[in-house]
Amino acid sequence: QVQLVESGGGLVQPGGSLRLSCAASRSIFSINVMGWYRQAPGKQRELVAVITSGGTTNYVRSVKGRFTISRDNAKNTVYLQMSSLKPEDTAVYYCYADVITTTHTLAGYWGQGTQVTVSS
Repeated sequence: QVQLVESGGGLVQPGGSLRLSCAASRSIFSINVMGWYRQAPGKQRELVAVITSGGTTNYVRSVKGRFTISRDNAKNTVYLQMSSLKPEDTAVYYCYADVITTTHTLAGYWGQGTQVTVSS
């Protein structure tokens, strides 16, 4: 069973920075798209940023210029560097990956979520 393990969340002041990491492991043949979603209290989960295996990226408008997504294909790991954080960035951040398993099944997998709180 594929596992996605996130790390790097926490409490940060407005204007600060955080870096999230998500490592995928077990039964992985290859990974297509990887991404980050977030869900604030009382709101729907929204896409924050995605990155293809070739390195093409896309961001939700509200984080463009402040967040950077990257990945290390050799380590099956995706990162989200978040800068100039605002209180409205407060949410649980979830990692996502489209994985082709060693049995050649394509499926989407989610991490457990990591809390990011931006507050003074």
